[in-house]
Amino acid sequence: MAYPEIELYVDGQWRRASGAPIINPADESVIGTVPHATRADLDDALDAAQRGFQVWRKTAPNARAQIILKAAALIRARVDEMAVAMTLEQGKPLEQAKLEILRGAEIIEWDATEGMRMYGRVIPAGPGLQHTVYRQPIGPVAAFSPWNFPMSSPGRKVAGALSSGCSIILKASEETPAGALQLVRAFHDAGLPRGVLNLVFGDPAEISSYLVPHDAIRLITFTGSVPVGKHLAAMAGQAMKPAIMELGGHGPVIVCDDVDPVATAKASVATKSRNAGQVCVAPTRFFVQEKNFETFAKTFAEGAAALKIGNGMDPTTQLGPLANPRRVDAMERLVSDARKRGARVLAGGERINNRGYFYPLTVLADVPDDALAMNEEPFGPLALVNPVKNLDEAIAKANALPFGLAAYAFTHSADNVQRISNDVETGNLTINHFVASTAETPFGGVKDSGYGREGGIEGLGCYTVTKNVSHKFG
Repeated sequence: MAYPEIELYVDGQWRRASGAPIINPADESVIGTVPHATRADLDDALDAAQRGFQVWRKTAPNARAQIILKAAALIRARVDEMAVAMTLEQGKPLEQAKLEILRGAEIIEWDATEGMRMYGRVIPAGPGLQHTVYRQPIGPVAAFSPWNFPMSSPGRKVAGALSSGCSIILKASEETPAGALQLVRAFHDAGLPRGVLNLVFGDPAEISSYLVPHDAIRLITFTGSVPVGKHLAAMAGQAMKPAIMELGGHGPVIVCDDVDPVATAKASVATKSRNAGQVCVAPTRFFVQEKNFETFAKTFAEGAAALKIGNGMDPTTQLGPLANPRRVDAMERLVSDARKRGARVLAGGERINNRGYFYPLTVLADVPDDALAMNEEPFGPLALVNPVKNLDEAIAKANALPFGLAAYAFTHSADNVQRISNDVETGNLTINHFVASTAETPFGGVKDSGYGREGGIEGLGCYTVTKNVSHKFG
């Protein structure tokens, strides 16, 4: 299967344009060109989104759901083709790419049906008076999605907006554009009205600085780094526009002394290696009670060293390349700094080969609190494993950073579960497993990890405005 030709999608039509090369991270070859939208393209997309919104908001929720569900069915039918393109552009193993696409389809399906249940309410009042609360779509949305999940991240934004009755301009990643292109193609083929969904690529700063303050845009949704998120949030605030900010994390994992350290370490390897660690909710800082520390660390290191590293197109590959050279540079910088500060390297620690962006799952132990890796989101295959004396120390260390996107804990004690649930500062807490987000649950962060929610009824609610109508009659 060949890599698809990447095009813009504006007002129901595909457009070609000049742009920049798309690189295969496994061998650094050029596999395509991503078009860059001009100011005229953006103006057309804005006009189209405004017209599309007027059509889509008046479309019956059931009719909207049928189109969205048809798009999801097309995505499921095309999973093999889409997965190949994703692996070529982003590097993740082919099976992981398929799972991402199917997960994206599940999110789209859930949002589609939930969009039929955007209920308001009637508030009791005195005789001759009625208060009615409406939830209405907010309007055209500007959405910015990242490179690490090329289909499911833009899919979640598109599904949330469309299921709520909004139109959307999607600015997807220039480095991994095929996932968004194939997502949009499915909606096009499903019969989505013109202008409701638009897709652009280009210089992120130029596009955001034009779309965010534009009068046509009523909501901003962004997934990406904390610094960029803060910049966009400030722009949105200046324009008095709401925003959904799903920003970075530095996932703490609390491993209590009442669990099996071997089984927990094996589960940690499987999750930490997913997408080469390039996941905002990746478990990264492991705080293990002293009783289990050595066994946990040894098992983790052995599992990391045993991973099959290679091209994601090889069905035996368990850990693909990093998506771009920036991530390799970050791994080398963070590991070098930690070593200098006294951290022990239990597995990995050195780049593999000089062609392709390969870096092994690296396990560091006894990492000082002042190491860069303990304070900066690694966003790569780096696990930091430290002993703690008790649960109090583990919770304090988990909360020590300004991040608060996802956290994990392993314990069989009801008392521990209650303490962790109450005291760990995070938007998403997972106990005894590593699934941080599902279609039906709200997902988002606290502190520097952002605000607003994607997923669940809370996620759809972010795409609506609340209107109270107070009617005196009789």
